[in-house]
This record gives sequence, structure tokens and C-alpha cells, in this order.
Amino acid sequence: MDIKQLRYFCTVADEGQITKAAKKLHMAQPPLSQQLKKMEEELNIELFERNGRTIELTEAGRVLYKKAKNIMHELEETILEVQETNEGIRGVLAIGSNKSCFSFLPEQMKKLRQQHSKISFLLREGDTFYLEESIRNREIELAFVRLPVDLEEFSTLRLPSESYVLVLPESWNSIEPEVQRISMKELKHIPLMLLHRISGTGQFELIVNECRNHGFEPNVICECPDATMLLSLASTGVGATIVPRSTLYAFPYENLRILELEDASIAAEPAIIWKKDRSLTKAAQRLLDLFKNAYLTT
Repeated sequence: MDIKQLRYFCTVADEGQITKAAKKLHMAQPPLSQQLKKMEEELNIELFERNGRTIELTEAGRVLYKKAKNIMHELEETILEVQETNEGIRGVLAIGSNKSCFSFLPEQMKKLRQQHSKISFLLREGDTFYLEESIRNREIELAFVRLPVDLEEFSTLRLPSESYVLVLPESWNSIEPEVQRISMKELKHIPLMLLHRISGTGQFELIVNECRNHGFEPNVICECPDATMLLSLASTGVGATIVPRSTLYAFPYENLRILELEDASIAAEPAIIWKKDRSLTKAAQRLLDLFKNAYLTT
């Protein structure tokens, strides 16, 4: 069994039909069927259950598929590293980011492109749970998220922490126009809309616990994983929200007031994360170096 056979096998498994797989592989159907049959004979097992025109992996086939995918990824990474060593930095750097972390990215992306013009970017947006899954599935290499994350699974480069601010509709007249700061206890009766991860612990729990530490249960009227949606809702007067200050740099909105939380003990902790057990491309390493130089040197 060789790499070519594994590629054929994975393509058939992905497509669910030999005809579709053959088309994707730019080959005729009979040779592809023969290769699959040869693999099964060599292993002395059935890899697929044939149901008319469609085929599905057997239990043994699923085991081979998982292993074969890892082998193919390792091979691709090896080839990429060899090419980069020979030709210099090039290729697509896949990055994910929370919307509330995006303001950290543009300047360093610009610097990387200035240094290595052959690099291009693929950007994905999502909450921390989604981006962690995207890293596990090798869809992205780096993600810009808000802590906490699983430190046993992911390496982190912490970025400067920042304060949370209260964002409320400009049309609300319950707070005097000249007021620029507000205490946590004054939030007790304000309808709040908070960022909430799809899964796991995040800013929602951090803010709710901070309110409880100040002796009250917050009046949460909306939970949402998207900072842009929360700011849009606030601008139309639905409620107020609490977000990291930098969120407003990336997504400015009209009809909003920004108040400092004068006695809050919490801070937003942005970080870049990547998989611990996986080597990074040189492009990803260079981007990390730019962030280290920008934020970790004095």
C-alpha cells in the first residue's frame, strides 16, 4: 500500500461514490475500482460497504481513513517545509479570529506582507469554541481568541490585556450626558446583552461572576456569540452591552455611548493560540515573531 493508494482511498471515502472520486482524481473509474480492490486484498479486509451507486466506510475503513488523513497531512507539511526551505516563505496562512480580537490583526498582517510578498491569507471568524475546532481540524493554524482556553492542548502567546467598557444607546437619558464612568453596582437595573460562547467558559461567565461579586444578579436580556450583533442591537436601543474596548476600534457604531467600568476587577485577555503537538509553517512563525516584537519588547 502506497501514498497514491491512500490518496485514492481518502478521495473515495470523501466523495461517497467511485464515479465522483474518479472525476475528482482525473482518472477513469475502472482503474480506481481496481486500486480499491487491490488494497482490500492486501489488507484482507473490506474497507467499504457497497450500497448501489454509493459506498460507505466499514468500521475497519473508518480506522484506516483517520490514519490515512493524518499521514497525508504529515506528508503535505513535510513537502511544504522542504519547499519553503528551498524557495523561501510563500503560500497561504490560515488564521481565525474572534470579532472582538480582530483589531490586533491588520497592522501585523500588513508588515508580514511587506516582508514576504508571496504570502496570502485565509481568514475565518468565529467564537473560541469554533476556532479551537478549526485548529484541531487543520483548517487554520493560528487563532486570535479571548482566554481561557485548554492550555494542555494549545500553546499561547498572550497579548496585552484590556479593560471592559459599558456600551449603551445614546438615546437613553437615565444616565447624565456628562457621566463617563459607572460603578458595577449601577449596572444592577440595566438590561444587558452579553457575549456568550457556543460552548465552554468565556466572557459571559466572567462578567456575570463580576456582577455577583458586587452583590447583584445582572439583568441579562440577550446572549450572543457575535460582538457585531450586540453593538448593532445596542445602537438601536434594545439594551446595553459590555465588551473589550478594542472591539469598538474594529467595529465603530453611531448612536452609542461608552462608559468606563470604574471598579471592575476583570480584564479581557486576548491571546494567539496554536496546537501544541503540531509544527507551524514558517509564515505562521514569522507572524508570531511580529507580534512578539510589537507587544513583548520594551
